[in-house]
Amino acid sequence: MEFSWTETQRRFFDEVEAFAKAELAGDLVAADREGRFNHAGWEAFGRFGLPGLPVPKQFGGLECDALTMVGALERLGYACRDNGLMFSLHAHLWTVVTPLLALGTNEQKLRFLPALARGQWIGGNAMTEPNAGSDAFALETTARREGDSYVLNGHKNFVSNAPVAHILTVYATVDRSKGPAGITVFLVETDRPGLTMRPVDKAGLRTSPTGEVTFTDCRVPVANRLGDEGAGTFVFMRSMTWERGCILASAVGAQRRLLEASIRYARQRRQYGEPIGKYQQVAGRIVAMRERLETSRLLLYRTAWLLAQERPAYLEAALTKRHISEAWVQTCEDAIQIHGGLGYRVETGLERELRDAIGSRLYSGTNEVQCNLVASLLGL
Repeated sequence: MEFSWTETQRRFFDEVEAFAKAELAGDLVAADREGRFNHAGWEAFGRFGLPGLPVPKQFGGLECDALTMVGALERLGYACRDNGLMFSLHAHLWTVVTPLLALGTNEQKLRFLPALARGQWIGGNAMTEPNAGSDAFALETTARREGDSYVLNGHKNFVSNAPVAHILTVYATVDRSKGPAGITVFLVETDRPGLTMRPVDKAGLRTSPTGEVTFTDCRVPVANRLGDEGAGTFVFMRSMTWERGCILASAVGAQRRLLEASIRYARQRRQYGEPIGKYQQVAGRIVAMRERLETSRLLLYRTAWLLAQERPAYLEAALTKRHISEAWVQTCEDAIQIHGGLGYRVETGLERELRDAIGSRLYSGTNEVQCNLVASLLGL
């Protein structure tokens, strides 16, 4: 397994970093406080091509493989401090674009991919329900076939990007008696009659809109079904493998940014006549931050390599998500501790980083779920 980048990849990553520094700087304190999505930033994403990273060029995308994608997203997370905007991009890529690429008909790809790839449309995911969170396949939303349409009824919560999304992947059951075998996926435009939504507030990732979505006799054409009836479990598991394996690529970049900021501060801040980095407890935290960065990066690249090779990565993706999320939270806590009282002040951004990082333990399946999943795959 070779992890060295080609000259083309390195040049692309440098372009991503330069783009982020030039286009994505802004007043995050106010945006976080107000829960404001960066529409201009998303439009900039579209001009650069990031919403279409894996999309073939014929549909307006950049046609990157999995390793190139995570390398680019890692660099983007390093240069862009808006973790919420990054999260919205990940939700768009892994829950809408990737399954559409893998399982969509040519007609669906022609209809939806160009707008998604160019950032003209934003995608979101509607799977979780009040009584179906970690137990995702216990969902209650129904889809009843009527001629050339399905009629959807139900309620979804924690729908990423819902308030700003143009299209959602919606999971519903066509036959509750079949359990998981009845779950089916639909591509639902958010302007369809019978679909309503309301935004919800969160402790972190506040610049990434999240909402609740209700379907009341919402008609969706059969042509919008993604895959066959009853294929929803397969679609979801495939999508989750990509999501868990790649969604924290930008968090690896954030860990690097926090590490560098902590090193700078530990060199500059003096106590008792010495830079605080000379003290063992501060130095030990910084060494641990570097160690977590390296292990996170290795797990990320290993999983992306497996995905690029179209090899099984279900276990590796779960390990990657669990490890990087825990590493990110701990690195944020260390950065705050190293900066002392300054780290606790809103304007430094470190407390926001921690609030954003804590969410990574929960989304894409809680870390407890990842632990159970890995244990089961190990035969326990």
